[in-house]
Amino acid sequence: MIKDATSESARKPSGTPGGIGSEPSRRFCVAPMMDWTTPQYRYLARLLSRHTLLYTEMVTTGALIHGDTERFLHHNSAEYPLALQLGGSDAGELAHCARLAEQFGFSEVNLNVGCPSDRVQNNMIGACLMGHPDKVAEGVRAMIEATSLPVTVKHRIGINGRESWEDLCEFVDKVSAAGCRTFIVHARIAILEGLSPKENRDVPPLKYDWAYRLKQEYPHLEIIINGGIKTFAECHEHLEHTDGVMLGREAYHNPWLLAGVDPEFFGSEAPVASRHDALRAMYPYIQSELERGVFLGHISRHILGLFHGVPGGRQFRRYISENAHKPGADLEVIQTALDKVREPAQPAMTETTENA
Repeated sequence: MIKDATSESARKPSGTPGGIGSEPSRRFCVAPMMDWTTPQYRYLARLLSRHTLLYTEMVTTGALIHGDTERFLHHNSAEYPLALQLGGSDAGELAHCARLAEQFGFSEVNLNVGCPSDRVQNNMIGACLMGHPDKVAEGVRAMIEATSLPVTVKHRIGINGRESWEDLCEFVDKVSAAGCRTFIVHARIAILEGLSPKENRDVPPLKYDWAYRLKQEYPHLEIIINGGIKTFAECHEHLEHTDGVMLGREAYHNPWLLAGVDPEFFGSEAPVASRHDALRAMYPYIQSELERGVFLGHISRHILGLFHGVPGGRQFRRYISENAHKPGADLEVIQTALDKVREPAQPAMTETTENA
């Protein structure tokens, strides 16, 4: 039986970006990534940027309907704006889970049509759905009818065997006719046989011009570009042709990059002045997670990249890696690790954009 959403994850505070009654901005997003965009990472990301749109890991409809719903949908209200990414293809199940997304306070519900792994293919989830645009359209229509949240689709530009421009346009035509107005385009095809998910993020060539062309051909749709983007300079170049950018691995491995997003793309002040301030601001959250039974290593692994490229950063990472897994490891491990990185006398946010 599905319980009501907890107070921590049910109420979206007014006055925050992406709050109740507002469409979240997708000008700058962090991609959904399995095992990476967990609640612990998202909390850190939100400390660094108020405006970046964050996404959960992909959660399958089966897991939500038949598993521990509250565990899969657990998040902190401080993470908003936050989108839930679903994996599934059954229209009825997608509609049910879209209602859950609204009940639990998410800002958007997104359908995964990009994951290439064998496991999800066998369950008609992910990139294989690029070959079934009618089924995607049916699911999107059901989700839109079930919730007032924005319903978006994250997809590839094709799959092996269906990789022509005409195939991509057929997909967009049918899914947009079902009511979808936002397409997050990973600008590579997915090769469904012979490549691992990791190889599928690198081997198929990027075709950014296809995402640009989609925006030209469908100016009434919101087109967000994804795939291999690392720097703010690249983001600005893409934003000349599309409505938004989505970063994945770079935003995870170098999270301090996010501290420059608000001034760079939204014209607002950065939430924190230094990496040290950001990590200290996370202490109460880390303590609360430990108190609810989360192991320190499950939290600390997401902050290892915070001092990427900074003197003392290697010692910071080493100390955490050697101590966070030990029985009874607590907040003191993080505090001791932080002492190994010299704090700048006069923090300046200009270093953010330089590093970006």
